[in-house]
Amino acid sequence: MPHVLFVAPRLLENTNRYVEAFASLDGVKLSVISSDPGESIPKSLRKHIAAHYRIANTLDTAQLIDAGRRIAAVEGRIDRLTAALEQLQMPMAETRDALRIEGMSAAVAQAFRDKDHMKKILRAHRVPVAKSALVRSVAALERFVGETGFPVILKPQAGVGAKSTWRIESADDIRALVKKGVVPSAERPLQVEEFVRAREHTCETVTVRGKPVWFSGTRYFPSPLEVLETPWVQYCVMLPREEDDPTWTRFHPINTAALAALFGDEAKTASGSAITHMEWFLREDGSALVNEVGARPPGVMIMPLMSIANEANMIAKWAELIAFDRFTPLTRKWAAGCAFLRGQGNGPRVTSVTGVEEAAAKVAGSLVEMRAPKVGASRSDGYEGEGWATVRHETTDGVKHALRTIIETIQVRY
Repeated sequence: MPHVLFVAPRLLENTNRYVEAFASLDGVKLSVISSDPGESIPKSLRKHIAAHYRIANTLDTAQLIDAGRRIAAVEGRIDRLTAALEQLQMPMAETRDALRIEGMSAAVAQAFRDKDHMKKILRAHRVPVAKSALVRSVAALERFVGETGFPVILKPQAGVGAKSTWRIESADDIRALVKKGVVPSAERPLQVEEFVRAREHTCETVTVRGKPVWFSGTRYFPSPLEVLETPWVQYCVMLPREEDDPTWTRFHPINTAALAALFGDEAKTASGSAITHMEWFLREDGSALVNEVGARPPGVMIMPLMSIANEANMIAKWAELIAFDRFTPLTRKWAAGCAFLRGQGNGPRVTSVTGVEEAAAKVAGSLVEMRAPKVGASRSDGYEGEGWATVRHETTDGVKHALRTIIETIQVRY
């Protein structure tokens, strides 16, 4: 019976779905580490959890190692250590190394988390990526711009999504960022990349000990960076109905080569049993570039969209993959999409929400779930906004129409 240790910073609604998925697996012993008390786990799940250990900071490797040792001393050897959060990938890898738990090592985790290191590995394996460099001074940034030209993208070395990412169009933009304190240094280097003019897609891949066994993919409307730069734009993610759409299938060999390079020698171990989330660019000339890769379940509602499109519980499928190195490929039955509901205005809270009932009526045949923003809610600091709606349709065009209807009908103001 495999003993799975799941790390959850906070035991909130979405996190508890992952806890439930592992708890529901026959033949699995489940333990949990979190910063919340055990009472935050739903009562129906507590009886399925062998041990819960509370620590102050789940991102602290030393605390994770101590908690893992204490749990193993009582419950026996830990076979898998896992979590869904991107920021936990390195602390967990370091903990696996210390406790000799099978799975992704710190060396491989660094390949996924350190964007400069990631691109060096991909270039060495002839995987196409944008021109980039890790800069430790404004002078180094200016030299890169001198070689590449404006615009460029500046972002953290180990960022998540498009947060803390800037598009630099001119020398004035560099000076403006310096005034804001955004200054690359030896202690805090930043990743600078050429700006790629292209459409942004994702490729989600299930690998079982390094072997790709299933692919999925989505399209961003518009890109996350454009959404951050334009706060009033409603953001959508769409998963097409067609599994054999050449837009995605032509990218699969590049995706497979990138994953093989990043997993390296660990591909055929438990490290290589994963759902990966790859963001990539498709240029007008048909060429493709890998942007970033995460070795964990995707965010921005892609897991629910895959569940909707394939009529399957993707969180449960991921839990089975991690615990048993097992995944049964799925057949897509629907197109699916998510509209993230964001507001207009500069205020700190939502002041009005209109058009919700009208939008729901217009897309009633396609609407799966809607969580509309609430008046009085604090403004989100991310591009997901304060609410969302998921839809499905038997055609990709049907989902596009439903998403367009929602974002054109619902108006949120701050």
